[in-house]
Parts: sequence; C-alpha cells; structure tokens
Amino acid sequence: MGGCLDSGQQQSYRDDGVLCPLAVLTETETSFACEQALAFLGAQGPEARSVDSSQSHLFFPWAFDLVTNPRVLDAVEGVLGPDIIGWATTLFAKPPGDSSRVTWHQDGTYWGLDSTRVTTAWIALTVSNPANGCMRVVPGTQELAIQPHLDTFASDNLLSRGQEIQVEVDEAEVVDLVLEPGEMSLHHVNLVHGSDSNTTDGWRVGFTVRYITPDVRQEGNTRPLAVLARGEDRFGNYQLVDRPPERPLEDAVAALGEFNREFLSRLMPSPEPPG
Repeated sequence: MGGCLDSGQQQSYRDDGVLCPLAVLTETETSFACEQALAFLGAQGPEARSVDSSQSHLFFPWAFDLVTNPRVLDAVEGVLGPDIIGWATTLFAKPPGDSSRVTWHQDGTYWGLDSTRVTTAWIALTVSNPANGCMRVVPGTQELAIQPHLDTFASDNLLSRGQEIQVEVDEAEVVDLVLEPGEMSLHHVNLVHGSDSNTTDGWRVGFTVRYITPDVRQEGNTRPLAVLARGEDRFGNYQLVDRPPERPLEDAVAALGEFNREFLSRLMPSPEPPG
C-alpha cells in the first residue's frame, strides 16, 4: 500500500484496530478549523447534539477541506488503499466542564455498510487528553463481530441513541488516545471505544471523518452523497459532490439542519426515546 504509513504502522493497525498519534494538520490549519468549528457550534445553539453536526462537509468548505486534506489522506491510504471515499463526518465537541460522555460502543452497529473496509479519522482541533474526555479504546476488539447494544437515549450521551455495548469492558485493557492539536487517530469500524466527561475549563473539539473504499455499499435504495477524496471510483455507489460554496454561516447551518432531518432518519432509524 501507499500512503505515509510504514509497514510497522500498518501492522499495528491490523493488530490493534487503532493507530495514534499521527501529525496531519499545520498549526495554521488547526487554528482556522477550530475557529470555524466553534463558530458553527455557536450558530447551532446549545440544544444541538453532536449528531446534528453530521455531514457538515457537504455545506461548509472548512469541513470539506479537512476531509480532503492530503496529509490525512496519506495516512488513510496506508489503511484503505489508494481509492478513498469520504462517507460521513461528525463534530464531537465538549464545552468546558461538560458532563457529556460517549458510552462504550462499536461504530458499525447502525451504519448499514456491507463491509468493514471503513476507518474513522479522529482529528484533534484542540488538545484531547483524559482530563477533557479524550477517546478511549480497547485494542484488538476490532476482531469482534458487532455485539449487542442497548439504546439508552441518555441525555448526557453524545451518541445519537445513547447506544452502549452489552459486554463487559476490562479497564485494564483500555488505552487513552492522547492527541495534540493537529494530530489524529485512525480506528477500525468495529473497535470498542468511548470517552469520559470534560472536567477542564477549556473546549475539547474533535472532527471525525468516516472513510470507506468505493466498493462499500450502504443499505437502502438511494445513492448517498459522498466525496471522492482520492483515487478512482469504479463502482458508482455514491453521488459524488464537489467542495461546497461559501455562504453566510446562518444559511449553511439552516441547510445542514434540513438535510440532516432526512439523512439521519435514513441512516439510523429508531423509535422515539422511552417516555
């Protein structure tokens, strides 16, 4: 495979299901993206959930530029190969002193993809460490099939349905993924992972990109919007889009909200929360 990963890093990813840290953004790129992300969150308002930021790269040029950043893609190519689709994005942000957390789960539980040729790039726009709720993983659990999950709909859970894996996690096996601004991790779609609350007086902001190979299909009768981030698409499973135009922040936020009402209901249909 090509890309910037050496053979040792590629083997580590295959063995552990995760690779961290990888330096990908310059200080200027990181600062700009973080500024844009915080402005976006402010425009969404305090009631917005992380899932409401899904697919921001379809409406915000700064987010599209993260998806197509060459250094990010160099690393992803070392895992997926030269043909790469940017399938989905989410902004996971925890304000100062925020009690929100992410319960132990596997990403592929509800995505409806027909392959595990999927990797998530978790790009740190601020420092991410145990104090402010960095991602935590259980290396090697990518070898598991999708395990039973319980939808809790907990109000302090950043996941769409508060989903939580129904198997015991041994804390002795857990690894904290500590990242400096501009660094990222890569993790396998079946890896068990989560995060704790932000106990600091600063923001913790991470931008995630879900990358797939073009042959991977999503369940359903539509061709979802996606980005051909690198290489060639010989399968036609997705409607490929270009970089979105610049537009006023409020207009882009409104357009994303309207888009996500349909996108999220199609991606993760679920009953209303209990009660």
